[in-house]
Amino acid sequence: MNSKVEQSKAAGSAGDLVKYVLAVLLVAAGVFAFYWFGQWPAALRGLAVIGGLIAGGVVFMTSAKGAQTREFLAESRFELRKVVWPTRQEAGRATLMIIIAVTVISLILAGFDVVIQAGVKWLLGR
Repeated sequence: MNSKVEQSKAAGSAGDLVKYVLAVLLVAAGVFAFYWFGQWPAALRGLAVIGGLIAGGVVFMTSAKGAQTREFLAESRFELRKVVWPTRQEAGRATLMIIIAVTVISLILAGFDVVIQAGVKWLLGR
């Protein structure tokens, strides 16, 4: 997160509102084209949806919320660089230990189930 204090702004300018509406309309146009042009090949209809999403995303990113989104993504990427990722061998060992632990716990729960089931049958006289 950003450590600087930001002043809260109003809900947004009229220009930003127009950009939001245009972005939504572009995405909706892509989805509309997908269904309206049903005779087109599926790949071309899929490209219409992708084109609408990209165009809507580009328009959104030029707004105030888009700037905040870009800043958030840049800061997230910066934080990801600090992460120490496990080696392939460490990840394999951890995965094996998790599989063993889940198996043991499931067997213990199955044992509890058998004991409780036998106890209920004994109490009910079956």
